[in-house]
Amino acid sequence: MSSSIQTVGVIGAGVIGASWTALFLAKGLKVIVTDPAPGAEAKLRDYLQEYCSEVPNATVAPAACLKNYTFVEDIEPYLGGLDLIQENGPERLDFKRRLFAQLDAKTPPHILITSSSSGLPSSEFVTECSHNPSRILIGHPFNPPHLVPLVEVVPHPGTSQDSVTGAYNFYKSLDKEPVVVRQETPGFIANRLQAAICAEAYSLVSRGIVSAEDLDKTVTSGLGLRWALTGPIMTNTLGGGGDFTHFMDHLGPALKSWLDDMAVNKFDLGSKEQVNGLKKNINGWISQVDLKKVEGNRDLLLANLVKGKLDQTANQ
Repeated sequence: MSSSIQTVGVIGAGVIGASWTALFLAKGLKVIVTDPAPGAEAKLRDYLQEYCSEVPNATVAPAACLKNYTFVEDIEPYLGGLDLIQENGPERLDFKRRLFAQLDAKTPPHILITSSSSGLPSSEFVTECSHNPSRILIGHPFNPPHLVPLVEVVPHPGTSQDSVTGAYNFYKSLDKEPVVVRQETPGFIANRLQAAICAEAYSLVSRGIVSAEDLDKTVTSGLGLRWALTGPIMTNTLGGGGDFTHFMDHLGPALKSWLDDMAVNKFDLGSKEQVNGLKKNINGWISQVDLKKVEGNRDLLLANLVKGKLDQTANQ
């Protein structure tokens, strides 16, 4: 554990905030949580009771986790005792501008302030911060944060290098896999990749080329298995039989022809007809699926996969 960060403030205890809280507690941190939503405190306790035990390589027993957090209605009196804040509020610019201006004004200057924002870059909501906006940046997780290692660390142009390094080291100490995004870009990195894949998936399904169920199988039984171990660039290199130059020289022309066809048959998210047709198509399959069971099986296998990767890294 990063010795300089012992107490974390979590603002927003929805799906992402609750998952962050489970991770922080299982890794031995003290957590102060706040969320104004009715019933948020009870929902958080139920979540922690169920999911703290799932955190890979936890250092604290699940029962002990429940003793190391405090749910508060107002976090302001606790700000001085925090070492880092992880914000998980609504993706609304007006909300984040007000909140971050308040946090910037009322927290000691050494406290890192991170946001789980999945799309809004911090440069858009630090505009009202006049004290020390250089310690504010994005720490965007992938859901659920207590299982999926990826965290996108996205500074705004005024974020200090010390803050970037501090956030990176903090997430790394939690067995996360932080990736520094060097320049703000809409959707950051992982969501852009996901959007590109989903756009083609929607096109293939809506044109009747493949069923929604079989489309998912091409990822879960093929691409996804490889990409969990080697990303697309390394997978290309290994599959090319030489190096990346070999791959591009031999498969580049075919790749271009596929991309040209994809551009011609691009799914139009602005077309109500196409979107409604896709919804009907996919919901016909989803209505027959036990989503709670799917989620449970996913989380179990995901935890085992993450633990296996951590063990492999430790043995290298």
